[in-house]
Amino acid sequence: MTNAAIGYDAEFAIGDGADPEVFTKVAEVVALTPPGMTRDFQDATHLESPDKYREYVASLVDTGDVSITFNFVPSASDTIFAAFHAAAGNYQITFPNGVMLRFTGVFSGYEMPEMTPEGVMQATATIKRVTGKPTLHPAA
Repeated sequence: MTNAAIGYDAEFAIGDGADPEVFTKVAEVVALTPPGMTRDFQDATHLESPDKYREYVASLVDTGDVSITFNFVPSASDTIFAAFHAAAGNYQITFPNGVMLRFTGVFSGYEMPEMTPEGVMQATATIKRVTGKPTLHPAA
């Protein structure tokens, strides 16, 4: 039997800037992509590398962007719009099983929706993780 799950009940939240444990959930998130991770490698090959094979050492790790799609409800107090105009902030993705991924980042993109006679208005936003490593926290 598999332990695979669907993304239903995942959440995205924005930190309050003061208390590292206080986050406000963003309503009506439709899709959420957590940051991927990549690691660079540096060539450490030298003139006596065994069997004439290259040697590498692991270097720095980087994370990709976070993307969020959400149902757009125009509001003067749009939390994502406000976060886009702020400096770096703390963010949290909660997986359906309750495990939390926390990271510091800055919004690098905010696309308001196309408005048509039919269809739900959806906006998208992108966050670049800018400092430190993301951390996983157990379910509350």
